[in-house]
Amino acid sequence: MKTDKLREECAVFGVCLTTEEAAGITYNGLLTLQHRGQECAGIAVVSDTEFFCRKHTGLVSEVFSGKFRDMPAGKIAVGHTRYSTTGGNEKQNAGPFATEFLTGRIATAHNGNVTNAAELRGQLETHGLSFSATSDSEVVSSLIAFHITKAETVSDGVTAAANLMQGAFSLVIASSENKLIAVRDPNGYRPLCLGKNETGIAIASESCALEACGFDFVRDILPGEVVVAEKGEVISEGVRLTPKPHAGICIFEYVYFARPDSVIDGLSVYEARRNMGEILAEEYPVDADIVCGVPDSGLDAASGYSKKSGLPLLPGFVKNRYIGRSFIYPTQSERDTAVRLKLNPLTTNIRGKRIVLVDDSIVRGTTSEKIVRSLKNAGAKEVHFRVSSPPFRYTCHYGTDVDSEENLIANKMEIEEIRRKLGADSLGYISIDGLKRACAKCRLPFCTECFTGKI
Repeated sequence: MKTDKLREECAVFGVCLTTEEAAGITYNGLLTLQHRGQECAGIAVVSDTEFFCRKHTGLVSEVFSGKFRDMPAGKIAVGHTRYSTTGGNEKQNAGPFATEFLTGRIATAHNGNVTNAAELRGQLETHGLSFSATSDSEVVSSLIAFHITKAETVSDGVTAAANLMQGAFSLVIASSENKLIAVRDPNGYRPLCLGKNETGIAIASESCALEACGFDFVRDILPGEVVVAEKGEVISEGVRLTPKPHAGICIFEYVYFARPDSVIDGLSVYEARRNMGEILAEEYPVDADIVCGVPDSGLDAASGYSKKSGLPLLPGFVKNRYIGRSFIYPTQSERDTAVRLKLNPLTTNIRGKRIVLVDDSIVRGTTSEKIVRSLKNAGAKEVHFRVSSPPFRYTCHYGTDVDSEENLIANKMEIEEIRRKLGADSLGYISIDGLKRACAKCRLPFCTECFTGKI
């Protein structure tokens, strides 16, 4: 079922330690990154005697509940949480993907979408390789294993394989040769960073996971960079893949995907969202009484709007954090009820008030319409909707689950029509230039294809 929110891509996490704590630390890292994918989870562990992988559908806590007892501790592990963009939500599509070859094994965790995966799969099948899943991540792992068998070193094989991939890929790979390898695609579409502590090295999709697991953030993996760790130390870094003409991180990492306590490519996610709110207040001021953010994704931008406008920031909703995920409900009426159960208007704050309501995006408009209606039903005098991303008009080819273009409300209606559909008294989206200005401290250019149709 499609929700009215974009869904996160995936999370990757890996460690190379001098102590045998890899499985437990990777589990904690995945818990911290659970926001990036809630459909599947998995961990692969390399020990001196064993190469072990467990994965399944479900949340991290569900997949590994009470099951650490039979997992080897190990010094190297990689983990993955998944939201499916290529292939369905089945156990066989869960990561990491363990691939066996003549001289060893690897386990590959992948965040992104390899756009030429079908072509690569066909080429591998001509060499006798078979596939059990429908995910592009299985193709990635098999491609890497195939090239390792032809290369002098594991890292050479990884580099050769990665140079054949197109699209978005942040990879963390555990090798039976007791190496941990990280790769970020030459465009830098997806985040990937390096951490270190006294026990070894960690690689994560976001810096918040490094901090939560006791690692100091060292730096972001550069676009096109390959980093190799062994025995708790980085032994090779700076190896670069073939450059691509368009380099840039998905700007929606700052709008919604990443946790606010992460820093990505030099920019605090929280700071970026506050900036978005301030710029929204500049671009779309309004005479109102209070500012409210839609929990949780609109709260930071709402704070920025409040600061710039001088309007007080008050909670407009109480969020039920125990209701579960609305997209698991089988019927539309049940999903509508779940929305109401998740976000209940705080009537004391909103009755009789002119409200600026801030959210990160409007995709299809269905949930936004319900939220506006709930405020009006609870007594809000006016609701002025402000959005900290531009209108979505194009699908994404790089792993973000933007609905088909005919279902995007901005492709079916003009802004004034959307306002009437939502029942809002006014509607304002941040401009592309405003969004880029909010994220100006990022060291990379941005991919804004879902807004502009251009990379």
